[in-house]
Amino acid sequence: MAKILVVEDNEQLGALLVERLERRGHSLLRAADAAAAFAAAKASQPDVILLDQQLRGQEDWAVARALKYDDHTRAIPIIALMGANSDEARDAARQAGCDEFHPKPLDFGRLLQQIDAVTPAPEAETA
Repeated sequence: MAKILVVEDNEQLGALLVERLERRGHSLLRAADAAAAFAAAKASQPDVILLDQQLRGQEDWAVARALKYDDHTRAIPIIALMGANSDEARDAARQAGCDEFHPKPLDFGRLLQQIDAVTPAPEAETA
């Protein structure tokens, strides 16, 4: 299963994501602001980051741009959790470095498919 960093400043939504993804067997890390997101991403090297579009005190996608600029976190796929689901919003997220987009309210089944699509497949066990 994947190691996932959830970057969400809405306490309820962040807790819900962590709970539901842990029940699916994923390993979860949580950050509610930019500084915590950078520290967790660098230290733990998650398989994927679920990133809220707009964190308090941050310009939209500032965290995504910074993560993609840094050599230590550049390769980590980012799934953007977006309040807006327009072509313009998706273009802005893509330009900031997001790999996938997921509108709010969340469709958990679709989000799981997106996580599977951007994370490496588990290595086959050898006998």
